[in-house]
Amino acid sequence: MEKMEIRYTTGDATCPISEGNKIIAHVCNDIGGWGKGFVNALSAKWNEPEKKYRAWHRSKQNFELGQVQFVRVENNIWVANMIGQKDIRKDKEGKPPIRYESIEEALIKICHFANQLNASVHMPRIGCGLAGGTWDKIEPIIIKQLSEKRIQVIVYDFEK
Repeated sequence: MEKMEIRYTTGDATCPISEGNKIIAHVCNDIGGWGKGFVNALSAKWNEPEKKYRAWHRSKQNFELGQVQFVRVENNIWVANMIGQKDIRKDKEGKPPIRYESIEEALIKICHFANQLNASVHMPRIGCGLAGGTWDKIEPIIIKQLSEKRIQVIVYDFEK
């Protein structure tokens, strides 16, 4: 089976540029914090992803690393709140909040959902901002869990 190539573009990941169903994937922390980074762009456009994320955190049901919450924000657009960040600061050993294995676990769930919807997946460079991850570690996970499974992925670099 031939893999899809990740498509890189300049633009706003909250305005996905393809036909059909679309999933906007981004990384959340495991402590219920929402207010810095890409989530601000999401909240500026839609209320539901933040509202549902905060309710999910309060419920304590499956709110843990590697889990994903899918929030429908438009007729053919879903936001995937992926819990892939442990806390919001480096730990005692200086390890950044990113948890690569949790990102991978979440992307497996996104792959299944994308297949059900016949959807493309859109994202900023997930995990590389506040979470402290590096793209050279994230990109191979995306390729393995989405591109190699023939899911179209578009990565957006925001123009400042």
